[in-house]
Amino acid sequence: MPTIKVEKNVSLFYRDYGHGKPVVFVHGWVISSQSWDYLTDDICHAGFHCITYDQRGCGRSDQPWDGYDYDTLAGDLACLISELGLKEIILVGHSMGCAVITQYLAKYGESKVSKAVYLGTISPYPMPDADFSSGLIQLVKADTPAYVSSLADGFFGLSAEDNTVSEALRDWAIGLVLQASLRAAMEMTRLVFSNDQADALKRINIPVLLLHGDKDVSSPIESTAMLTRDLLKHGELKIYPGLTHGMYISKVPLFSQDLIAFIR
Repeated sequence: MPTIKVEKNVSLFYRDYGHGKPVVFVHGWVISSQSWDYLTDDICHAGFHCITYDQRGCGRSDQPWDGYDYDTLAGDLACLISELGLKEIILVGHSMGCAVITQYLAKYGESKVSKAVYLGTISPYPMPDADFSSGLIQLVKADTPAYVSSLADGFFGLSAEDNTVSEALRDWAIGLVLQASLRAAMEMTRLVFSNDQADALKRINIPVLLLHGDKDVSSPIESTAMLTRDLLKHGELKIYPGLTHGMYISKVPLFSQDLIAFIR
């Protein structure tokens, strides 16, 4: 099982396939790198080298007690890039993964990165409300499977008339989230609602493509992608009617060609 060591007692699992220009994928919250499989299949076939990894506490990576902050998570990404000797990278993030990329660019610079893609970003600050985040953390702590299951409808738009997501796909995605430690799930929930990245976004100089569904209830577009686009020097926003936060799993054919054209 391929891993890289980022701290004395912390190793991260990663997967590496395809050939060509490197594209590094950073998953959101605690869903694991396997959630990228449907998208990376398209990207590899388009002639790119895809690298996905499980963030600490998630999937098949180690599950330490500490380190669930953007500085440490960005440092983990920096270790991956350095260990694999990657250059001229395209970084692709989903949800909280976009915030990790923002922190990486702000802290480590852009010398190894040529472009970035933000799918369903949570930046710059989704809902800075301590009471709201505390309530969510208590739901995670009380019954993580029930809480994660409750998110699936909004994540995939299961109640929409034109829904095509199967119960099996929903259960698969829920299972990926439940691989994470309770500590990671709680601390990354806290992290999402406690950081304003407006200043960091203003310092990004590389081109950034934002892809966002207008039915994204997890990251409402008016308070996330639209604000992020306005803060970036070279930000471009593409809006997909009817798509939700989980479009990178369930609706890949509807946007993958836009992503491929941009990273080419």
